[in-house]
Amino acid sequence: MKKTFIAGALGALMALSLAACGSSSTPNATTAAATTGAETEAAATTAAAGDAETTAAAGESTAAADNSAKKEGAAEGSGKMMDIPKDGLTTVEAGKLIVGTSPDFAPYEFYHVNSGTPELAGFDVALAHRIADDLGLELEIVPIDFDGILMELQNGNLDLGISGFSPSPERKQTFDFTNVYYQGGQSFVIRKADADKYKSYADFNGLPVGAQTGSIQMDLAKENTPDANIVGLPKVTDIISELVTGKLEGGFIETAVAEQYCKNYPELQIAWDVPYDSEGSAVAVKKGNTAMVDAVNAIINNALTDGSMNQYITDAQELASDEANVYEGQLDANGQIETTAAAN
Repeated sequence: MKKTFIAGALGALMALSLAACGSSSTPNATTAAATTGAETEAAATTAAAGDAETTAAAGESTAAADNSAKKEGAAEGSGKMMDIPKDGLTTVEAGKLIVGTSPDFAPYEFYHVNSGTPELAGFDVALAHRIADDLGLELEIVPIDFDGILMELQNGNLDLGISGFSPSPERKQTFDFTNVYYQGGQSFVIRKADADKYKSYADFNGLPVGAQTGSIQMDLAKENTPDANIVGLPKVTDIISELVTGKLEGGFIETAVAEQYCKNYPELQIAWDVPYDSEGSAVAVKKGNTAMVDAVNAIINNALTDGSMNQYITDAQELASDEANVYEGQLDANGQIETTAAAN
C-alpha cells in the first residue's frame, strides 16, 4: 500500500550579490587626498547603485517566487459561466463518455480504498465526472498505463485522456488539447543523503536517472541529463521505489506529486525545480474533434469559475492524506489490489 500526502507548493529564491573594489595611489599627498575623496564618492555612488540593483533583484526574485506560487493549483476561468455547445458532439459509444487515466499519480488520479473496495479518486477523476454529467453522458473510466492512454485515444478507443497531460508542442502535432485546468511545475528528486553530492545535472553523467515512459518528464530527462543512463518506467511509483532502494540516482517528477512522495518518504527530497514552458495540465482529445474540445473547454471554464475545480483539488488532497487507504497503480483482473503491491 503506497502512502501519500500533499505538501504545499514551495517557491525557490535565488540570492544575487554584487561587489566592486578598486585602489590607486600617487606620490603627491594633495593629489592623493583629492583622489581618495573622489574614490570615496565614487565608491559610495557604486555602493548605492549596487544596493538599488540588489533591492531590485530581490524584488524581482520575490515577484518571481510569488508568480511561481500562484501557478501551482487550479487555473483561472473567465469569471463568467458559459453555455455548453453540444452541436456535432459524438462519442466512441453513444450515450457514454469513455475516459482513459493512469491511477498512479496522486493527487491527480489514484485509488482510495473504501471499506475494502478500491475506488478511483483524484481531481482528474472528479473533473471527468463533471464533464460526463454536464454532457448528459454515462461515464466509463478506463485505467491504463500512462504511455498507453494517448495510443488508445489515437486509435479511437477513448473519448478523452485525463491524466495530468501537459499540452506540449510535440503532443499538439498529434492530439488536440483543451484549455489548461491545473497549473503545476516539474521537479528533480534525489535521496536526501546525496544532497551534498549532487549539485547539477552534470553530476549525473553516466548514472541512472528515472522518468515515466511516454511522459513530459521523459522529455525533460533527455533534455537536461542527456549523458545520464535514462531509465523509463511505466509508473511513478516505480521511480520512487528505485530511488529509495538506490537503483536510481535521480528522477524527474511533476512537482505536486514529487512533494507528496517526499513527504511520505523522508529519505527523498526535491533537489531543484526543472524549468518547463508548458502552462499546466489539459484534457487530451483525438485530433480534429473540435466539437468535443469546445464542449469540454466550456465545462472546464465553468468548473474554474464556480470554484468547483478548487474543491476537487482540496477533496483529492484530503483523500490522498488518508495514507493507509491509498493505492497507486493498476488493479488485478478481479478489480482488486495486487497481493504483492498490498504487501509493500
